[in-house]
Amino acid sequence: MLTSSVGRISDGALPAAPAQAGDLRHQRGVTLVELLVVVAIISLMVGISFPAITSGIDSLRLNAATNGVVSFFNIGLNRAERREQMIEITISKIGNSLSMRSADAGFSRQMEMPEGVTITRILPEQPGDVGLSRTILLYPGGAAPSFGVQLMNRRNVERVVRVDPITGVPVVNGVER
Repeated sequence: MLTSSVGRISDGALPAAPAQAGDLRHQRGVTLVELLVVVAIISLMVGISFPAITSGIDSLRLNAATNGVVSFFNIGLNRAERREQMIEITISKIGNSLSMRSADAGFSRQMEMPEGVTITRILPEQPGDVGLSRTILLYPGGAAPSFGVQLMNRRNVERVVRVDPITGVPVVNGVER
């Protein structure tokens, strides 16, 4: 027996005539059932992995917002200390933002929270304060006041950024109740 170049065993006879259009044994392709099985498997994989991907994105946004708030507070604290300017930091729950300006109005910064991250509390909570907005003053040469914000993402994961009054450095903590 002879073997052809494509691996078929041949008895040495001439090759068979080409398949007719109606001969289904020699047609190649994908059936509808095979296509539906592949689509179902892909849909199942996407359905299982989608919540994990979105929670990962929400966590990244919360981490970025937390790092941004730490950096924002550091800028204000450093500017008050090193440039000897009085700095006013305003925390707004309504606007979901932070703003900073110097007393001489020559310096100002604004920070909006990313999509899906909200300011839930302004710390420390004051009796009788509705907590919608608060202004903190940083004096040159003075001790840093104790203040902070609590951030939360769509999955209700919370982080607290608080300025430590002893060291004057912003720190990130877990949730405060």
